[in-house]
Amino acid sequence: MLTLGVDLAAADKRTAMATIEWLSGRAVVRDLVLDVSDARIVKAGQDADKIGLDCPLGWPESFVALVTAHQSGHVTVTDDDGAQWRRRLAYRLTDEVVREETGIIPLSVAADRIAHAAFRCAGLLAMFAAAGQDIDRCGGGRIVEVYPAAALCRWGLTYRGYKGRGQKDQHADLVTALCGAAPWLELGAFEALCRRSHDAFDSVIAALSARAAAIGMATQPDDEQRMVARTEGWIALPTGPLSGLIDVIEA
Repeated sequence: MLTLGVDLAAADKRTAMATIEWLSGRAVVRDLVLDVSDARIVKAGQDADKIGLDCPLGWPESFVALVTAHQSGHVTVTDDDGAQWRRRLAYRLTDEVVREETGIIPLSVAADRIAHAAFRCAGLLAMFAAAGQDIDRCGGGRIVEVYPAAALCRWGLTYRGYKGRGQKDQHADLVTALCGAAPWLELGAFEALCRRSHDAFDSVIAALSARAAAIGMATQPDDEQRMVARTEGWIALPTGPLSGLIDVIEA
């Protein structure tokens, strides 16, 4: 199996992509690159069994309805609690599930800067579709939405405080912790880049999360949730330990 992890930024700069090959008893990072273009992502995706995109695949249904209504001047506040109304506009169903499961509040694709990456992601999904990929925002196809912070939380690793200036030591410690928790993961020549760039590190976690989704060790929406997730997107949260990614018996 080959999994692809993409830490998608609004532009090529700061976008990272990792390719992991899954072999008997080990997982090998075959490629890890920064400043990746859409075309390169789509090309790499042709060879991958599962692609983990670290970016929202859609917007809240309530937010889309608001924008549509606002264009015609017919916005209606549906209850007396403005805060709750705004929250439904800002967060997707899958965001609320992640909050309930992990305590982590995902960035709002409707009200935060991550929307810039989501704009790019919408175009990227169109490119994947044009290349013949089955786009299922619930994660049932080759592409699945992942969230490295939530995956790290589920795997018992540090998921906050390793990004940004002045966080080099924390980031390096996290890479060391990952190697200790997953001794079967071979970073090889890419370890230095993984330690230097948290974008590169997140793309590796995205590729690991894609593996979890591919082997049925990640959350999937139930029938009711799927009605919403097919447009909003669905974050695949790992449901088992890191060791489960390599311990699974291949057919």
